[in-house]
Amino acid sequence: MTMDDAPPRWLTWARQLQAIAQTGLAFSRDVYDRERYEAIRALAAQIMTEHSDADLRHVEGLFAGQAGYATPKVDVRAAVFRDDGRILLVRETADGGRWTLPGGWADVNQSPRESVVREVREEAGVEVSVRKLAAVYDRERHPHRPPYPFHIYKLFFVCDLIGGDPRPGVETSEAAFFAARDVPADLSLSRVLPQQISRMFEHAAAPDLPTDFD
Repeated sequence: MTMDDAPPRWLTWARQLQAIAQTGLAFSRDVYDRERYEAIRALAAQIMTEHSDADLRHVEGLFAGQAGYATPKVDVRAAVFRDDGRILLVRETADGGRWTLPGGWADVNQSPRESVVREVREEAGVEVSVRKLAAVYDRERHPHRPPYPFHIYKLFFVCDLIGGDPRPGVETSEAAFFAARDVPADLSLSRVLPQQISRMFEHAAAPDLPTDFD
């Protein structure tokens, strides 16, 4: 990651303050300490909205909805390949119909493998088997945009198609397979980057490549 790719300091500070407040509220029982942590959480929300287009009430709600010890969130992404080497992409309705690898938040009580299989089924209507964990990326070390209020780890899995025909789901408007040279330019950059898709093609072509950690 270059200095230009590094998250802005205000975002790092806001996340750190939110994490301190969340963890403090999880363990403190003193009424005055809790008031201080709530004030820190409110300050984090103000910093976040002062430097972005986010709505203050929305960010306050996001932060207030977090409980327990603060840890990074986990996003799972599936690089699903057909026998002809094409990769599955879906149009994300929440991001203006831009294309992305199917995926989303990992669910409680599901393993990472179960979560990514579920996401593919819900967003593309097909069944897959997981071949390998191709990458574990820290979202902050990659030029995703726009910035997100929370720290995120992104898990990329190479998967094989085992059944079904692509069809959109509740959160998607289209699902289709693409050759490497035909990957659309209008990607949902909050979710996936062109170089990450290219890397998944490399992992699919060379199964013995070790998992990427970055």
